[in-house]
Amino acid sequence: MAEKPTVIVIGGPTASGKTALSIELAKTIEGEIISADSMQIYEEMNIGTAKPEEEEKQNIPHYLLDFVKPNERYSVAEYKKDAKQAIRKIIERGKTPIVVGGTGLYIDSLIYEIEYPEIEIDFSYRAELEALVKKEGLESLYEKAKQIDAKAMEKISVNDQKRILRVLELYHQTGKTKTQLEKESRKEPEFDYRMFAIQMDREILYDRINKRVDKMLEQGLIQEVEAIYQKYQEFPTSMQALGYKEVVEYLEGNCSKEEMIEKIKMESRRYAKRQLTWFRKNKETIWLDGQDEVKHNISIILEEIKRDARKEKNKS
Repeated sequence: MAEKPTVIVIGGPTASGKTALSIELAKTIEGEIISADSMQIYEEMNIGTAKPEEEEKQNIPHYLLDFVKPNERYSVAEYKKDAKQAIRKIIERGKTPIVVGGTGLYIDSLIYEIEYPEIEIDFSYRAELEALVKKEGLESLYEKAKQIDAKAMEKISVNDQKRILRVLELYHQTGKTKTQLEKESRKEPEFDYRMFAIQMDREILYDRINKRVDKMLEQGLIQEVEAIYQKYQEFPTSMQALGYKEVVEYLEGNCSKEEMIEKIKMESRRYAKRQLTWFRKNKETIWLDGQDEVKHNISIILEEIKRDARKEKNKS
């Protein structure tokens, strides 16, 4: 049987140093980077998504950044298709694909080869659910979704309206849970994915997150959100992004600037905790210490890949 091409995956929480590590790794092994960040896909959303700037990329090609308008929808199924096309393109160029990001759902769609069914959105049912959110609050729908699919809800935050509604919509339209649909659709992966993730001391990570939020505000996060908010009339997903929805609340006069800043920091810390929980569910994840030097973590990645290659060679 032909050997599958290796794809390196680097996950981890927000502000843990994934970008810096991936760029240095790409320079070391002639790699190219595919983003696995569900908010860096959007055009014009640069500061709040911590999108790498051109100088930061150091001439390393990046894929799946900055190509969806903020008022457009983009599904996990579309991500999987686009990411696999990018992987093939990088391999054809004789380079190593490096998938990098904190969106666990995007990463899982690749490493577990989950086929997401092309189910059309029932907009009348969605409007019904959105009306219930306003009337009863999001938490009641979270509980409803939990009763339908407790396993899927383990990975979904009580504040994540988009994914809570999706669990309910899938069940409404197919009579099957999200967990059932994913289990039925898993296939043998096309590539040999090697999963690494960054972790670090919680207090250090939280301090990094708080400082990053302060830096985003200095760089003009409020002005960025205001410009997008005025330009587009509707936001199916993008304005639900962490940092953006809190600024919108401030712009609409629903909270003070201080409350907005504290909420962004608090929600970012909570998000980081959920990201770590998500990546820990993959038992094959090899953990890297974000407090170690980048070169040290690169040497761990390369050694693990060599070790696995030796194991495969011995099997054959």
